[in-house]
Amino acid sequence: MRIAIAGGHGKIALQTTKLLSASGHEVVGIVRNPDHAGDVEAAGGEALVFDLEASDSEALAHELSQREIDAVVFAAGAGPGSSADRKLTVDRDGAILLADAAWRADVKRYVLVSAMSADDYDPTSDDVFQVYLRAKSEADAAVRASELDWTIVRPGGLTDEPATGLVTLAASTGRGTIPRADVAWIVATLFTTDAAVRAQFEAISGSTPIAEALRDL
Repeated sequence: MRIAIAGGHGKIALQTTKLLSASGHEVVGIVRNPDHAGDVEAAGGEALVFDLEASDSEALAHELSQREIDAVVFAAGAGPGSSADRKLTVDRDGAILLADAAWRADVKRYVLVSAMSADDYDPTSDDVFQVYLRAKSEADAAVRASELDWTIVRPGGLTDEPATGLVTLAASTGRGTIPRADVAWIVATLFTTDAAVRAQFEAISGSTPIAEALRDL
């Protein structure tokens, strides 16, 4: 399978690229900065330099079609310290653009890495974190309304601890943390099983092996 990952230079994306490449998939990491291409390639992927904020879904659909992409992952984000405006243009609009491009390119499978409690944002607040949650919530809603075979992963607080392979997955897990490496493991596992298609779930560290937890959703 050929899988494109938007936000291809992010920590989750690079670890996902390594896992997918190791299991025989071909990965295309979509990056805005050409200086990041080498890191994508070192992880086993092919870099596609494409700015989601400066283009449209038709152009991205062309790139997906040219590379014969079978599935896409949205793991992009404006990142710490970014403005409220960029939370909307990257975390929300980028995810929606990728969904539209996938549909145009006849790519059915879409995995979206979102955030826990995204729907609990304060719509009256201009606080950057509240806008971030709004961006994630609105992106999730748009993807759920699409005709794609989507999965929405809403991880808890992200850490840089090593992967454990043990998680709790549920529509609502309660507060908790999870290593980025385990989120990458979840995403990679979604492409080796038929689990969690058209499902949205939260993810934190727990006691259940990832493949089993996905089957039980």
